[in-house]
Amino acid sequence: MIRSMTAFASGERTTPWGTLGCELRSVNHRFLEVGVRLHDELRALEPALRERVAARISRGKLDLTLRLRAPEGGAGLKVDPARLRELSDLAIDLTARFPGLHTDFTQLLQFPGVLQAPAADTALLQEQALSLLDEVLDEFVIAREREGGKLAAVISERVDGIDRITLEVRALMPQIRTGQRLKMETRLGELSQPLEPGRLEQELVLWLQKLDVEEELDRLTSHITEARRVLKLKEAVGRRLDFLLQEFNREANTLGSKSVDARSSAAAVELKVLIDQVREQIQNIE
Repeated sequence: MIRSMTAFASGERTTPWGTLGCELRSVNHRFLEVGVRLHDELRALEPALRERVAARISRGKLDLTLRLRAPEGGAGLKVDPARLRELSDLAIDLTARFPGLHTDFTQLLQFPGVLQAPAADTALLQEQALSLLDEVLDEFVIAREREGGKLAAVISERVDGIDRITLEVRALMPQIRTGQRLKMETRLGELSQPLEPGRLEQELVLWLQKLDVEEELDRLTSHITEARRVLKLKEAVGRRLDFLLQEFNREANTLGSKSVDARSSAAAVELKVLIDQVREQIQNIE
């Protein structure tokens, strides 16, 4: 299925050590580039996180953020009674010696070692983080596929337009060849030294061969069939479509350079417009 390279997904999970939050966002890029921002407790997970992302995503510039927010209201914090008693005794002693000294209780709580957060179970926390990433990746891929479906519809419409123009030019070619033959015969007949009939026919055949675009039209038809097939593949197809568009453009250019009729020239221009529109959409495809 076609996937867009632009998407966003996020998720949260409550743990005994706070709330884990994960965000994934991406934009277009030729290759896969992953930027990671992690909470200190999760630094060791970076290789595993990159590996999991690479297993599901093949192209795009991704930003992965994994944070750990402390429990609201200080839940889970504990006071060290011994440490607080030690500071209290010291404050009483200093107050007796320095009557003007004032000790604020909140300042005591800020003293290192008084308030203690529960120690995190690193292995369990990392397991929760990886599980959360898997959930967010699922949502992220769905978002890419949803946007990719829209891109595929636009591309299919443009490919249908290319097919229509190809058929129209193919239908016009017998008329164009007949018209050009008559023009050539008329001009050669006006020469002061008329050519021998055999030479005249030879010149006409050579000239019409140079104008023949049947091969270009056949290749365009083949590319159209391939584009429709690729759009149905269940894999990343952005690079394949990009290469195919180069072939489309080559045939359109040749068709335009060989054109000697206003109708085929206009068709070549319209073809290039449609091809450029498809290329713009392909830049967004994984």
